[in-house]
Amino acid sequence: MLRKVIGTAVVATALAVSVVPAAEAVPVVRLGGVQQTAPTFDGLSELVAQRILIGDDVAASKYFSGKPVDDPVREQQILEAVRASAVRLGIDPDSTAAFFRAQIEASKVVQRGLLAYWAAHPGKAPTTGPDLNVIRERLDTLTTQLLAELVRVDDLRQAGLRCDISLAIANAATAAHHHLDGLHRQALRTASTATC
Repeated sequence: MLRKVIGTAVVATALAVSVVPAAEAVPVVRLGGVQQTAPTFDGLSELVAQRILIGDDVAASKYFSGKPVDDPVREQQILEAVRASAVRLGIDPDSTAAFFRAQIEASKVVQRGLLAYWAAHPGKAPTTGPDLNVIRERLDTLTTQLLAELVRVDDLRQAGLRCDISLAIANAATAAHHHLDGLHRQALRTASTATC
């Protein structure tokens, strides 16, 4: 409930932040007399949105191939790989795996939504299906980028209410920037469940 209240309360703030020039919108802190930029979730939220949007291509590929949305073997491989990467990078493997589990579930939200829509409206269905192996290469690249961002925002992820507020602001700005529709906004919410 608290996250819902926070999310609602900061949407107006997030939209205001998104129209402020970037240099003015980034919080600045002083550590030992040195001015440093406080971490935000802007980069992470952008990468999450990119991953969600790739879900459209995954859905199109599965529409033509008839492959199921769920792929437990691939999912387990991803989670094992990100756990191992987290250990090497010095971040918590459990929270990292939970974050990527949320990304997988978000992709499934998009896939199921689009497949259901195309089944009900065949005339709106895609006319070609991209190669799933090519899509997976793009997803693997994003996984590497997401891991780097998780390292960068690791302290912010542990910051309680500050984490929730920062995430809500970044997600609102990202959703507005990409003009996400209801389905993709739902996926963004799903993808964010294990960030803080």
